[in-house]
Amino acid sequence: MKNLLKGIIIFVVALMILNIASVSYAQSMASKLNRGLINIVTGWFEVPKNMGPDIAKHNFVSAFFIGLPKGCWMTVVRTGAGIYDTATFPIPFPKDYKPVLEPEFVFTDK
Repeated sequence: MKNLLKGIIIFVVALMILNIASVSYAQSMASKLNRGLINIVTGWFEVPKNMGPDIAKHNFVSAFFIGLPKGCWMTVVRTGAGIYDTATFPIPFPKDYKPVLEPEFVFTDK
């Protein structure tokens, strides 16, 4: 029990030191990792996002034949971008950890 408590204290102190010592580089890495994980989890939201405007403007049949394929493709693209960002978060590429896909997140307006 004492070893567990010591481990927790050391872990918390290390996190505090890392937080104090963090620079924009570390924050950018964390931002890229965060963006990647969010896009992996929410990538499938591209389907309703792309079908919605077609349903509102036209009808469900139009949304089924236009919005659904586009949403499926964007699901693959967004999830792939999320996997890329997650796998390469320590590497500052593209320059300064910029997103590889715009908009950065699925529900961010262009």
